[in-house]
Amino acid sequence: MTRISTLGFVLALPALAAGAAVAMAPKADSAWSPVDYNFVAQANLSAPFQIASGRIAEVKATTANIRDYAHLMVVSHIPVVDALNAILRRERVTVPPNTLLQGAYDAMIASLKADRAATFDRDYVEGQVDYQQGNAALFRYEIQNGADPDLKEFAQRTLPKIEDHLQRALKLAKNAEIARASSQ
Repeated sequence: MTRISTLGFVLALPALAAGAAVAMAPKADSAWSPVDYNFVAQANLSAPFQIASGRIAEVKATTANIRDYAHLMVVSHIPVVDALNAILRRERVTVPPNTLLQGAYDAMIASLKADRAATFDRDYVEGQVDYQQGNAALFRYEIQNGADPDLKEFAQRTLPKIEDHLQRALKLAKNAEIARASSQ
């Protein structure tokens, strides 16, 4: 697997897990279904990952467009983290860590820190396209199959932001392709 496809795979993990209904068993005092727990386990890690990777891209990206997109990822995901944490506090649920996904995100952060110049831009933008596609699938899956009304409402409120982020990432990727083609 090439480095880029590996990075895309790491960022696409939410999509792979979106179809996996059983990520962890619900606590006895919670009415959450396995789908809801899976959603929370993934979303609980994905927004902080977006913030961390966005902060790296704000500094390392070589174009203003990518830096602006990265800044949007940082500022738009902080309220997402806060909203999800409010639900967790209200429901009195502590979500066990998803160590596989956390490891994948840690590897991606390390890769982004090591990347330079055009390689960084390419990996970040291509990764964002894959990631946003996977994240949209995860949120759609919760909307369609989740049982907890608060989580479903959170997913419904957040999905339009994810879809906007995906469209922006696709535009960045298209602009990068045009720039590569014109420099050849």
